[in-house]
Amino acid sequence: MKLFTTFAVLIVAVALSSGTSSLSFEVSAQDTKKAQDTYTLAPEAKLGPVAFSHVNHTTKNRNLEGTGPSACIECHHTAQPAAEAAKHPPLKTGWPADRTTTLTAELLVADANAVGAVCRDCHARTDAKPKLLPETPQIKFETGTELVTLTNQQAYHRNCAGCHDEIAKTRKDVNPPTSKKCMACHKRAAA
Repeated sequence: MKLFTTFAVLIVAVALSSGTSSLSFEVSAQDTKKAQDTYTLAPEAKLGPVAFSHVNHTTKNRNLEGTGPSACIECHHTAQPAAEAAKHPPLKTGWPADRTTTLTAELLVADANAVGAVCRDCHARTDAKPKLLPETPQIKFETGTELVTLTNQQAYHRNCAGCHDEIAKTRKDVNPPTSKKCMACHKRAAA
């Protein structure tokens, strides 16, 4: 079994380094979690769900500078030690609180549980209680004076659209969907 596990990790490492963009891989022999190429976000949204290309963000030049893939913690902000998260306001939470590692693709290959919490574990829908926290996080942004409850809708829009808006301002080589182009991401089902 140990030989099989070692072989499986080796195959994943080779596949990741080869730049295969349509890869859906098994994280470990014991855990059947797989990184999907595309995730459906906001399945209950009034404007329709969003097909998020995880593989494009993790293999192509999608960071703010356009020099490489987005870092895992750009979206999975809790997947780092709290002291690191605190350096990048407004995101200031690490999960679990005693976390000592920062999520990377390499760490995920070695530890299928490295992601830790996922969005809805903390950012619940409106009028719902989050799984991991006593209440949905609230935050005061630099540009405002009121607390904003970071429901899953608020968290997705502020993180995804915020990054896309910043890229649209700073990079002329791409034209990402911005916060003003809702239907570029949200797709209603055909009637």
